[in-house]
Amino acid sequence: MRRVGILTSGGDCQALNATMRGVAKSLYNMFDDVEIIGFEDGYKGLMYADYQIMKPSDFSGILTQGGTILGTSRQPFKQMRVPDENGLDKVESMKHTYRKLKLNCLVILGGNGSQKTANLLSQEGLNVVSLPKTIDNDLWGTDMTFGFHSAVEVAANAIDCIHTTAASHGRVFIVEVMGHKVGWLTLYAGISGGADIILLPEIPYDIHAVCDAITKRTKAGKSFSILAVAEGAISREDASMTKKALKEKKKNGIVYPSIAYEIGARIREVTGSEVRVTVPGHMQRGGEPCPYDRVLATRLGAAAARLIADEEYGYMVALKNNEITKVPLSEVAGKLKTVDPNCSMIKEAKMVGISFGDE
Repeated sequence: MRRVGILTSGGDCQALNATMRGVAKSLYNMFDDVEIIGFEDGYKGLMYADYQIMKPSDFSGILTQGGTILGTSRQPFKQMRVPDENGLDKVESMKHTYRKLKLNCLVILGGNGSQKTANLLSQEGLNVVSLPKTIDNDLWGTDMTFGFHSAVEVAANAIDCIHTTAASHGRVFIVEVMGHKVGWLTLYAGISGGADIILLPEIPYDIHAVCDAITKRTKAGKSFSILAVAEGAISREDASMTKKALKEKKKNGIVYPSIAYEIGARIREVTGSEVRVTVPGHMQRGGEPCPYDRVLATRLGAAAARLIADEEYGYMVALKNNEITKVPLSEVAGKLKTVDPNCSMIKEAKMVGISFGDE
């Protein structure tokens, strides 16, 4: 009997169920003697032995279902070696559950922090195969993560909807898109939604350059402007400060709900324009997966099952040049795939007139 554990960790996204389905259906088709054990609420289920024995029917009808049927939770990697409130050694507890259930392998679906923990468990001797999940598309080692394109559709649709009201009222609208450290989601959503200005964490902005871009549009007869702003966007002034100095500045300055509101206030101050802010927030992680993500999820899931069949462990399944491959977890863990400010996509966006607030 092959016993395979599976869990979804970190933030939810639209194609988690589709990916689990890809793993499960492939395993069931390859083996007559496979049993899949689903851990509830991510690594927490592995720590506290909260699990369910899955049936083939559990994976039926979930290709288009958002969220995760197993539930998820955030278990920060930096806290993994810190005992819980009852003194439980989290890592040893996860290893104990794995061995108690006599698992042949553990399949982990997650983003950056989850991949670091997956690598940790692999180094501790567990057989691990992971899959790249995040709406931020910031995992090193893969061209695309599942959940990304679905989130792009939600964010781009928000920008699409803003266009009509922005044009009707002649206002400046700021749409704040998820992404604390990396701007892939904002970049794709901004370009596909026709944003006039895109602000990313990787390209510190000059508020005067932002305002100049708005003024230029006004002088050209354009009554409105739309900004796609990553929640981790940062000004040149703040980017040049030490963490300590920046913390002190924020402590003593005006407290804004988020960066979009701060930028909005500065735009009003400099240009006198009427500004409105829209924050789609967690809507970007919700709803059904788009067709692209359903295909990617199925391909990644099937490839993970093949690694399990071949007993190739310690890898993350990845997409490279539209082909599914594998990447050692040790190479993935702790690395971010950021937007290169000099990449062709940025240059092409600038060619069509999009401002990134840097010139």
